[in-house]
Amino acid sequence: MNVTSSTVEGITVIEASGSIDSKTASEFERNAIAAIQGKSAAIINLSNVDFLSSAGLRVLLMIYRQIKAQNGKVVLVGTSEEILDIMANTGFLSFFITAETLEEGINTLKAA
Repeated sequence: MNVTSSTVEGITVIEASGSIDSKTASEFERNAIAAIQGKSAAIINLSNVDFLSSAGLRVLLMIYRQIKAQNGKVVLVGTSEEILDIMANTGFLSFFITAETLEEGINTLKAA
């Protein structure tokens, strides 16, 4: 698991790679929450995430709640069909905007 954050066109982008499971969710949470402090928009790039457990879903929900408290939006980018299916089946997908590319995610947030 590797987590990085950057700012692209004024928007916080969190990029994760590897599996987000019970062993790695705390690292993902720590890095992601630090990156979004006081932010009202974020993009989470999951294009290099190969597995997302319930612990990972919990962290995504925490991120959503923090951004939502700032009246903001979260865009998930590059999410695999398998992860999208899991999120749809659990109702989590309704909290997020999805985009295929980082550019599409940035444009979506700028238009909001």
